[in-house]
Amino acid sequence: MLTNDFDYELPPDLIAQDPLKARDASRLLVLNRHEKTIEHRIFSDITEYLKPNDVMVFNQSKVIPARFYGIRNDTQGKVEILLLRKITAGVWEALAKPGRRLRPGDKVTVIDQTNKASHLEIDILESNAGGIKTIKLSTEESIDHLGNIPLPPYIQHSLDDPNRYQTVYARDRGSVAAPTAGLHFTNTSLDNIRNMGITTAFITLHVGLDTFRPVQEIDPTQHHIHTEQYNVNEETAEILNKAVLDNRRIVAVGTTSARVLEQIGQDLVTSGRTTISSCSGDADIFILPGHKFRLVNAMITNFHLPKSTLLMMISAFAQPSEIKLVYEEAIKKRYRFYSFGDAMLIY
Repeated sequence: MLTNDFDYELPPDLIAQDPLKARDASRLLVLNRHEKTIEHRIFSDITEYLKPNDVMVFNQSKVIPARFYGIRNDTQGKVEILLLRKITAGVWEALAKPGRRLRPGDKVTVIDQTNKASHLEIDILESNAGGIKTIKLSTEESIDHLGNIPLPPYIQHSLDDPNRYQTVYARDRGSVAAPTAGLHFTNTSLDNIRNMGITTAFITLHVGLDTFRPVQEIDPTQHHIHTEQYNVNEETAEILNKAVLDNRRIVAVGTTSARVLEQIGQDLVTSGRTTISSCSGDADIFILPGHKFRLVNAMITNFHLPKSTLLMMISAFAQPSEIKLVYEEAIKKRYRFYSFGDAMLIY
């Protein structure tokens, strides 16, 4: 298995630059793993593939305005800071541009929307591996006012409504990228799902660094996947335990939900426990082909970047050869790719 096995050519015009007017109007490619069939539908048709006793697990993490623009206090040079992960109050892991010139002890003053210096200062505390900085904000009270929603670098258009890069059920602040499979759901579609007798459950996984970085190693098993903070509350733990006991199908909405579910499954095996408890921690599971899925029975996902850990995960859930054919079909049918793109159901 090589990283290049997860590479593909994508015409640039298939990278979705804007969300559709209606969240559930996106296209839906349906892959039946068992019958090895592909169907082309609209996302609002998703209920036709769901069962009354299903449990659907959603990631309720909310994207924070994590991108800041500033000037160095010493040289007045322009700096861009992207918050990645909160360590303690006011202290974050972050990416910086230009990063090599920023060293511990340097200070950056954030500029506001009118390009004027604000009261928010950023201290560079440490330079770490992978270009990551440890920084300290003089205050976190100004994040919402001074920060910008961190759209992925492949999206060149500005977003008129920042809420379109949030799921309708987003609640727990902390992500630097949206759990994009959830962007297709509306409050109405959630009501329709619940009215079918489907149970909805919510976990939190704060999306972090690996969303922005493809695997660089020739051998993907040598890739160091970054941890992401997750939380599973008591209510969701009880729902999952009952689902397993009753042999109900668990549908992960997005790779982020799948990562938490499989982290839980892996932890059960290593700990010897048989029931799921409320828990929180750092998800460090790296799902590659050959992984035995312990909790996820079906998955809703978007179309992912080449050589990404997310593409590797869905290749593990189906088969690499199947996903390769599916992506070729999606490109041929001109599906829209990535964050604001179309969706896929794998079951």
